[in-house]
Amino acid sequence: MNPNADQLWRGPRWALAALLAVLGMLGPFSIDTYIPAFSGIAKALDATPVEMQQTLSAYLFGFAFMNLFHGALADSFGRRPVVLWGIAVFTLASAGCALSQTVGQLVFFRALQGLSTGAGIVVSRAVIRDMFPPAQAQQVMSQVTIYFGVAPAIAPIIGGWLFVHTGWHSIFWFLTGVGILLWTANWRLLPETLHAADRQPFNVRNLMQGYWQLGSSPRFLLLALASGVPFNGMFLYVLSAPAFLGDLLGLAPTQFFWFFILTIAGIMSGAWLSGRLAGKIAPKRQIRHGFVVMLAVSAANVVANFAFAPHPAWALLPIAVFAFGWALMVPVVTLLVLDLYPERRGMASSMQAFIGSSANGVVAGAIAPLVMHSARALALTSLLMMCIGLVAWIYVHHRWPETGRAVQSYS
Repeated sequence: MNPNADQLWRGPRWALAALLAVLGMLGPFSIDTYIPAFSGIAKALDATPVEMQQTLSAYLFGFAFMNLFHGALADSFGRRPVVLWGIAVFTLASAGCALSQTVGQLVFFRALQGLSTGAGIVVSRAVIRDMFPPAQAQQVMSQVTIYFGVAPAIAPIIGGWLFVHTGWHSIFWFLTGVGILLWTANWRLLPETLHAADRQPFNVRNLMQGYWQLGSSPRFLLLALASGVPFNGMFLYVLSAPAFLGDLLGLAPTQFFWFFILTIAGIMSGAWLSGRLAGKIAPKRQIRHGFVVMLAVSAANVVANFAFAPHPAWALLPIAVFAFGWALMVPVVTLLVLDLYPERRGMASSMQAFIGSSANGVVAGAIAPLVMHSARALALTSLLMMCIGLVAWIYVHHRWPETGRAVQSYS
């Protein structure tokens, strides 16, 4: 934690949380905004479904790859420059998407978007831990998760409205405007939270030492899996939304919003409860509660899908409850990851994001297309994603029982 943290931000804590949340929202927002225009873009650019899927996969893999470096750069040059450069590149890439005349050009600029947007979510996590002691950091992380949950709810609505009324190009011009506003806000408001004494030397030897230190740590890798992979238990349904909601549940596109409202309500309520529990119960108890919720509802979802035909009256609720359990535990696991190596919090955040986003890319590019047309396959795959994280956490719990045992302090 920066020893001068109380002098770096004079405003209310929620305002800093909102600024950091918008940074973190930029990544999912730039995915979900253009999804409603998939078919229109394909028609306009004469692209096949596989080529359109590449516009998503290129973004996700670019996001995952560059996540390895955003945090390392932030540990050496400071948090603020990495954020500002990341937003600047995203803004230019968004304009490039808007001007694209072929699907190849769109894939290129989507990859460039992916390479840049990770700076926000990676660096914002490090900023939180720079600024706040453990329990307060958990509360702020929970507030960020609440705000973060708004993006998947409003992005498809905005994207769909822009596509219908002004064409698909306007979606990316809108993202260009978002980038300009966000760069201006961070240039004026975001403080530099990395203390000068904590900066890491930027050279190949030091970077390789850091990557080896984290990459060879079983506890770090398992905690990163425990936080990143279960997210795909609900992200799978987001990626499969057109087939799941339209084909399997028979909902009209104008009714899709119910899915997003329920899921985001689950995320926001889970994150709210996570913040309320900060400093009151041991982190490992809170993580256990989150996994118990996800395991129970995932198992119930599998049973229901094998026993009954999928129906909107019940099929959306398990996803919302799953989102609640995930949001309850993920702020706590994220802080445990960041605190394993305090001198390399930026790099730790980078590698955690890399593991999570790599899993997202695999699910988006390979798994979702295979299972999206079967409610049973979706339910089983969601359960599997959750179980990978659960097994990772159980191993950490038994191998390093001290992890998350102490109640976090506010000071």
